[in-house]
Amino acid sequence: MSLQSFSDYLLLEKAYSKHTVLAYARDIDNFQDFLNKHHDSENVSQVGYSELRQWIVELVDRKISNRTINRKISSLNSYYKFLLKTEDIDVNPLKKHKALKVGKKVQLPFSEQELKLVLEDTIIIDDFESARNHLIIELFYATGIRRIELVDLKLSDINNGNDQIKVVGKRNKERYIPLIGSITISLKRYLSYRSELTNIEDREALFLTKKGLKIYEKLVYRIINKYFSMASTKAKCSPHVLRHSFATHLLNKGADLNAIKELLGHTSLAATQVYTHNSIAELKKVHTKAHPRNQS
Repeated sequence: MSLQSFSDYLLLEKAYSKHTVLAYARDIDNFQDFLNKHHDSENVSQVGYSELRQWIVELVDRKISNRTINRKISSLNSYYKFLLKTEDIDVNPLKKHKALKVGKKVQLPFSEQELKLVLEDTIIIDDFESARNHLIIELFYATGIRRIELVDLKLSDINNGNDQIKVVGKRNKERYIPLIGSITISLKRYLSYRSELTNIEDREALFLTKKGLKIYEKLVYRIINKYFSMASTKAKCSPHVLRHSFATHLLNKGADLNAIKELLGHTSLAATQVYTHNSIAELKKVHTKAHPRNQS
């Protein structure tokens, strides 16, 4: 069974995004490269656990993180489950594999002060790009959407009448997120600049480059990194940190975890609970400061 058949299965039956399917295929290709080098071009579908274990050892020796190795093995495991389903193999070689241990990843969000500094003082809005960049940052922080979700936004996804935005998330699942007042103002300003572009090639895309092309993920990352590197001392300044900030700040203000789960587009509450770490720290500070037994 070809890798293309597996990719078609993920796209059409599982409704995975193209980005996710490419990541799966890349992981499987990486293992095939290993086999070509060390096992006389043996096919991925024909190996046992010993070859897989050798690959894992090589990845560890190359200082690849356990989290990344687990992701690669997960891609292969999905492929083997597909081959079982299509009866191309009789046994999944990863059936008894145990994932490598990973430490809990605590990612510090931007502070409210850092967000305010970027949105109110760092960006001087005087042209198309500055208006676009300001709206991108504000939209990330106001909605908690993922980078690829922002890139794929269409003009038709903005419902000004109801002050909400339609977001197409993982597995093409749609959700609607309300827009706060400042976003609608920034959106109108950006759309005014956008209408002045002379060579728009993708008229459906909400966010464009100054050449009229649909914006792309690396550019979005550079925009976030540029402005927050000026306002924050954090080692990582990325769109995902903004998503983390959105969830953490809502929790700090008392928002319900289930509501945040829906806004983020998570399928399970467990995925949302990672954002509670900093909220609990904030609650401890409030408790220490406000509890009567701590009053002098």
